[in-house]
Amino acid sequence: MLADARRTEIVATVSRERVVRVSDLAELFGVSLVTVRRDIDVLDDAGLLQKIHGGAKLPGGAGTHEPGFELKSTQGTAEKHAIAQEAMLHVSEGMAIGLSAGTTTWALAKELSTMKNLTVVTNSVRIADVFQQSGSRVSVILTGGERTPSDALVGPIATASVRSLHLDVLFLGVHGVDADAGFTTPNVLEAEMNRALLDAARTVVVLADHSKWGTVGISTIAALEDVDEVISDEFLGLEAQRTLRERVGKLRLVAVPHHSPEYS
Repeated sequence: MLADARRTEIVATVSRERVVRVSDLAELFGVSLVTVRRDIDVLDDAGLLQKIHGGAKLPGGAGTHEPGFELKSTQGTAEKHAIAQEAMLHVSEGMAIGLSAGTTTWALAKELSTMKNLTVVTNSVRIADVFQQSGSRVSVILTGGERTPSDALVGPIATASVRSLHLDVLFLGVHGVDADAGFTTPNVLEAEMNRALLDAARTVVVLADHSKWGTVGISTIAALEDVDEVISDEFLGLEAQRTLRERVGKLRLVAVPHHSPEYS
């Protein structure tokens, strides 16, 4: 394979996997480690990928851009629906559940709204509305606080409201997942709120579709080792799967049907 063709394939692989190792690329293309490193240097200079220790990732640094809820709710709906259904296996009547703000946890709220004898603690106005509008028999505790573009309630009032609570399980939505940065968000105050929820929970389950891998927000919520389980979808890259299985208590991947209900 000519160098230009190989480099095109490397960019395609990084776009698909989000993070790749030099050794894996060398094996994939049947070339030496030195050749792959040279390719990565060229592609990094061109801005087509970002060179990291031992490999490459999608370009871009830590971000503070926070897409609004309406935009995020239209992205990856099939994956989010499948992840939410899988998360329901953790839930039984009588539990106290934490739901952080996010569109995947919002999808889970729609599943939970059919239950009874359940207490949900959330800092998401959107999630609280799901239970109210459905006439659900779930007891909902909505924290106070200042509102972010993703409709999360944050700040000292929000964090103080959960410090005395005890949750059986927290379902945590995140902006990004990265081997070095861990689970991140573009909002510093939301990271602080999510850490308070995490501290209140006996079990922490991260809900993150495959697109979150390799994305880094400015503020870390938790390291990969700090959570008990990650639920993602079947399109998660092999490098991401390997890393999460090594460093998180459990990784669960769900199949994504071709047609899935849209959330509106």
